[in-house]
Amino acid sequence: MENLEQNQSSAENEHKRELTAADRCDVCGAQAFIRAVLTSGDLVFCGHHGLANEEKLKPISLFWQDESDKIV
Repeated sequence: MENLEQNQSSAENEHKRELTAADRCDVCGAQAFIRAVLTSGDLVFCGHHGLANEEKLKPISLFWQDESDKIV
């Protein structure tokens, strides 16, 4: 368990960046506000698709970035 926490912390420091308007949802193409960093790569989602996939993806993500509070 400790090793997983270290990997998650390392991934957060390495991959944390602010999502921009250029980041588009992998499902529908809308602006992305949620990003899942996986060992196989990144997935980005709009608020709707991020919430729809959170339960499945968050537990296996190295880093889960949720900027949905920026939605106005």
